[in-house]
Amino acid sequence: MSIEDFGGVGDGSTSNTESFRRAIRYMQRFQNRGGSQLNIPRGTWLTGSFNLTSNFTLFLHDGAVILASQDPKEWPIIEALPSYGRGRERFGGRHISLIHGNGISNVVITGQNGTVDGQGKMWWELWWNRTLEHTRGHLLEIMNSDNVLISNLTFRNSPFWTIHPVYCSNVVIKGMTILAPLNAPNTDGIDPDSSTNVCIEDNYIESGDDLVAIKSGWDQYGITVAHPSTNIVVRRISGTTPTCSGVGIGSEMSGGISNITIENLHVWDSAAGVRIKSDKGRGGYISSVSISNIRMERVKIPIRFSRGSNDHPDDGWDPKAVPRFKDILISNVVSVNSTKAPVLEGVEGSSFEGLCFKNITLHGVALSAKWRCEYVSGFATEVFPVPCLELRNNSYSSWCSPS
Repeated sequence: MSIEDFGGVGDGSTSNTESFRRAIRYMQRFQNRGGSQLNIPRGTWLTGSFNLTSNFTLFLHDGAVILASQDPKEWPIIEALPSYGRGRERFGGRHISLIHGNGISNVVITGQNGTVDGQGKMWWELWWNRTLEHTRGHLLEIMNSDNVLISNLTFRNSPFWTIHPVYCSNVVIKGMTILAPLNAPNTDGIDPDSSTNVCIEDNYIESGDDLVAIKSGWDQYGITVAHPSTNIVVRRISGTTPTCSGVGIGSEMSGGISNITIENLHVWDSAAGVRIKSDKGRGGYISSVSISNIRMERVKIPIRFSRGSNDHPDDGWDPKAVPRFKDILISNVVSVNSTKAPVLEGVEGSSFEGLCFKNITLHGVALSAKWRCEYVSGFATEVFPVPCLELRNNSYSSWCSPS
């Protein structure tokens, strides 16, 4: 069925909020009767937030645009995520995402390269002007759900993180184009969060924040919920972000992050290529991470571990809760026109086991450039420029040997 069957008007100015909500209510009756599909034909369909249902396909035809309402009342306030304890930006609740799903299964969001446009400028200005009352909404958030496919669409101008699967399993995000102005704040492309069995592949992303960021909760709330992100594959991602990284892990990683494969990444004109972010108070762990076959051009710091954001949900965070790092392999990296050698800033008191760098060449870095390393330990081989002393620990050399 088409959104037009529920009174929708695709003229770009008529509100279709009730049409979308009416359509989903109708299609809920088919959850256990073979499922349903809502077709969005060519046109511009203005709407506020709406929820999805199980055994359901949302299909955007060529030329179809779902255009987000700029009335904040059409982005209702919902509860904070348990693993965050509050809205990510402000205390209390948070605005719901434009397209939202909670506790659903067998969902497909796809089409013939149709578009979802969040019209985020209004929200970015609230952030810039410091007049934001509640945390901004995502363009798409799926919670507590499984068996989700998101593919073959263009998402643009998200108010906040663009695609946010949280507490989910069996999620595939592929063939997406995700666009935001390069100065748009916190417009991450894809942020899997406390989720398991996630595949993110063949996506093009331009944003004002990380292209992909893997997360698992914030400080004491993430530690308590203890819902890790695990078994995640990120591959064949290309794009640019002038302020952040191609792929980031953290900094919200308090529930733990493990079994991560990142490969065939192409990043240009960006602040960092791959970045692992953490801090005191986070706790948790990052383990069994493989990052390989990375190509970069004009990336300021190709490889970075960072800390010290001093970013905590409230005064209840524990300064003794430090993260653990184990078995992180970064290999087959080529960066052209780099400006700095890698920066590896660990967290004081945290443990490192099995940090390995192999076959890494950074062109354009001065011969005198040095890796900056602190509170890290590991081994490096076939690396230019010459690595820091902290990466010459021979106890790790057996599994970090040239292949």
